[in-house]
Amino acid sequence: MSDAWPKHHAQHKETAEDQRDPYPDALRALALLIVVLGHWAATLPRVEGGILVDTDHILDVWAPAGLYTWLVQVVPLFVFVSAAVSSQGVQQRLERGRPHLHWWADRALGLARPTVSYLAVLTGFALTALFTRDGVLGPLNHSLTVHLWFLLILLGVQLLLPLCVWADRRWGLKAVAGLVLLIAIVDLLRARPTGAADLLKFGALVTDTHDYFGWVNIVLVWVLPQQLGIAWWHSRFFGRRTGLGLLLLGLAWLGLAVAAGYPVSMVNGNVGGHTNLLPPTLALLGVMWLQVGLVVLLETPVRNFLKRQHMGRWMAVFGALGLQLYLWHKFAELPATWLGMRLGWLIDAGLPGEPGFWIGRLEWLGLCILMVTPVMLVVVAFERYRKQDVPHATSTPAILAGGTALLIGLGVSLGLGAFPGAVIGLVGVALASWLLRAR
Repeated sequence: MSDAWPKHHAQHKETAEDQRDPYPDALRALALLIVVLGHWAATLPRVEGGILVDTDHILDVWAPAGLYTWLVQVVPLFVFVSAAVSSQGVQQRLERGRPHLHWWADRALGLARPTVSYLAVLTGFALTALFTRDGVLGPLNHSLTVHLWFLLILLGVQLLLPLCVWADRRWGLKAVAGLVLLIAIVDLLRARPTGAADLLKFGALVTDTHDYFGWVNIVLVWVLPQQLGIAWWHSRFFGRRTGLGLLLLGLAWLGLAVAAGYPVSMVNGNVGGHTNLLPPTLALLGVMWLQVGLVVLLETPVRNFLKRQHMGRWMAVFGALGLQLYLWHKFAELPATWLGMRLGWLIDAGLPGEPGFWIGRLEWLGLCILMVTPVMLVVVAFERYRKQDVPHATSTPAILAGGTALLIGLGVSLGLGAFPGAVIGLVGVALASWLLRAR
């Protein structure tokens, strides 16, 4: 990963030419905290007679939660920042004739190795629960692997990073406009409006139609923040006015999308239902404009604050732990549920509006934070003593085979949950970890 200074960022340099920019690290840290706390807050355990019988999602029981997803759907921000800080290094590698697959293999291997650990532990718990008939794992089965979808998205779009870098150099912001146009065309072909009246319910027509063609947007929509990140890092747009304009565009975009019948929620993963996510829709772009606008608007004051407070190193350390925290934060729901039931806390506090619901949410968050702490201490200790600088494969067949095994392993784990998903997926991810290493 390269954190070299682009044009308008150069004015912020203080000492060495290769000084690490703390702003992207801070953005990733903020996004990670939002994701972790959001995932925990969205999980609603249901306890009957002292036994965990089910889990609800807050989006299914509280309609206003959809509005909060405009802020907590931060996958675009992750992709945006990752592309920004990686683009210059990828460009330099391409100019030197180094295959992009080598860079991607290094990223994939770095993701596969800690994921093997996570799936191995899940497999152990799943098999133990199978033989002991533990009542906690079952209701949390899919909750323990649902977050792996982001890793699939990130790996997928990073494969296209050289193409996006080339498109930025060739067309600049026109490449962004082209992607927006293509996304709109896909939604238009899904909706097939027959008259002006259909435009008032355009979003409903889009999400009512679930054919294979709509899945083209799973590539186009998630490549868009990558293209935006490359453009921002290479000074295609910057400044407070631009940031404010993008922020207002995002708010207007989301408002018009909802008025046109698109779902309010930007997180709902109801495949084949009324969703903006599976497959992605034009409405999801409003979240991107909103987040990118905030990034550009706050860039100078936040970066200067981080440097004055000498927080760059802390941001880098937090970033280094980011993947581990992302992988393991859902696992903390297992001990949090067990402890909450033993203590008699309000982890099941009914529905929003009922007495004690929000107090119960705070107690649940507190339990998850309490339980993730020892989990992270063990994980960090394990990672510290495990060999880190493992060279990646350079053979194209090995990289392609390893990448395929990794994507399949993650997909199976995501789709089938901790059992049997993690058990089967572990085979694929472990195979990928072996294939992606240099021989």
